[in-house]
Amino acid sequence: MKTEQSPNIFESQWQLYQKILTNNYMQHREIYGILHAFLVSYFPTPFSILDLGCGDASFTAQALANTRIASYKGIDLSEPALEIARDNMNSIPCEQTLIQGDFFEVVSELAQNQQDSFDGIFSSFAFHHLSFEQKDSIMAKLSNLLKPDGVFILIDIVSTDGETRDTYLRRYLEGVYQNWAQLTPEEVSMIEGHVLSSDFPETQTTLQSLAHKHDFNRVECLYRDPLNTSQVLCFYKSSAKSPLQLGVG
Repeated sequence: MKTEQSPNIFESQWQLYQKILTNNYMQHREIYGILHAFLVSYFPTPFSILDLGCGDASFTAQALANTRIASYKGIDLSEPALEIARDNMNSIPCEQTLIQGDFFEVVSELAQNQQDSFDGIFSSFAFHHLSFEQKDSIMAKLSNLLKPDGVFILIDIVSTDGETRDTYLRRYLEGVYQNWAQLTPEEVSMIEGHVLSSDFPETQTTLQSLAHKHDFNRVECLYRDPLNTSQVLCFYKSSAKSPLQLGVG
């Protein structure tokens, strides 16, 4: 969920987001536990990460703990979120850069400058805010920013084959109505408004097609949530098999 620049809006949305995380409504605990295990196994030597839409980096810091992370660069639109991210990343001993800006624009600048490359690129529940054309464009740039054996790790909502956006969003919101029991009606209304206005999921097949178009050699699903609304997908630049198989589907 993106945050706005107004402090009051940020505070209200941030409190709601923290409530969602505390109740594990989006399975962050399971997802980031899998991510941690993957990072430990896939990167036995020091590695660099670019994080798109990093937010406050609270779960990211947990996933990076006790790994060989050497360099972390996070991008987010919200300066208040980045201030919290600086505190959350304090415990991670690596070179750190946090950039305030739209990650689509920053990635374009990084790709144009051709001065940075990364072992891993990471995006959690932010990619779906882009249009299909933007996803197509940024996948090409991410491929160029990755090192030869690099991996793009995407945590995001994913629709099923043949499912329209409206059908998916109705299905997703049904899960919210039924399972997010600790939210007030006003908070549910905020979630509903955000989802209907800002969420543009793709199918796994579409994401795989984009990956292959832009020189990713293999796609692997590490996790799919119980309602089949979200996935953890790895897009590999190398054809070598990953050392970890978790919930492949």
